[in-house]
Amino acid sequence: MTGPLLLALTAGMLGAVNPCGFALLPAYLSLLVAGAPDARGAVGRALTAAAGLTLGYVLVFGAFGLALAPLAGWLRPRLPWLTVVLGLLLVAAGCWLLAGRRLPAPGWSARAPRLTRSWPSMALFGAAYALASLGCAIAPFLAIVVTSLQAGSTGHGLALFGAYALGMGLVVAVAALGVALLRDGLVARLRGAGALVPRLSGLVLLLAGGYVAWYGWYELRLAAGRRDALHDPVIRVASRVQHALADTLDTLGPAALLAALVLLTAVGVGLGVRKSARTPADTPTGAGVDPAPVERIG
Repeated sequence: MTGPLLLALTAGMLGAVNPCGFALLPAYLSLLVAGAPDARGAVGRALTAAAGLTLGYVLVFGAFGLALAPLAGWLRPRLPWLTVVLGLLLVAAGCWLLAGRRLPAPGWSARAPRLTRSWPSMALFGAAYALASLGCAIAPFLAIVVTSLQAGSTGHGLALFGAYALGMGLVVAVAALGVALLRDGLVARLRGAGALVPRLSGLVLLLAGGYVAWYGWYELRLAAGRRDALHDPVIRVASRVQHALADTLDTLGPAALLAALVLLTAVGVGLGVRKSARTPADTPTGAGVDPAPVERIG
């Protein structure tokens, strides 16, 4: 069983950088970076967001594989339109951040977490990531995971599903930890970086969303038989980048990614411990509190 599990793990890793949706990985990182630091610190923030995104991604794939596979023939031609819409929504979010504004929080509560820090919001983004990726990444998922489940091997199928989710989660968690640690270090060292980071995140989100929308349009042109789509310069350049990422992940393998995750987590925890130990000593007693006026007697 080790061979199929390793295959599912690798398929999950490569699913994170599939040709249809790989531009959503930097978009996700932009949302993570744009959020203000909170009490969980870089490690907690990154791992929570990675878990939310992975859950949303694999649940959509699981639902599509088990429940919607009979409708795949009807859905597949319509998926590029969904990709275009998702890309345009990301472009709008990027423009919003570039204008110096924060992404809104869900409106049902005054204390609701901001979109860029909310675990449910990351799960929704993971679902969008999966929907954009269905056209390119669903075939390996169906062949490796769903076939086993439909054959009656429930335990084996669930193990493969877990391995696929772990592979996806490894990639996004390593990327999220690296970016979160870089963000916290940048803000700590550069005065004014806190105001600059959301705008840079907005720029990345804008570019990523533009590419996702363009890829959906590219798929629609291919389906219409337009020959100019075969020589699209944007898709050619992005394809080289995507192949380089996929080849790198394939070369590194799960063991190297897991080691990187452990190392980055240790670094983040160590930095958090140092920061918490240093803060009380660096803060003067009564800092930020105006002393009460002393009345002179006599």
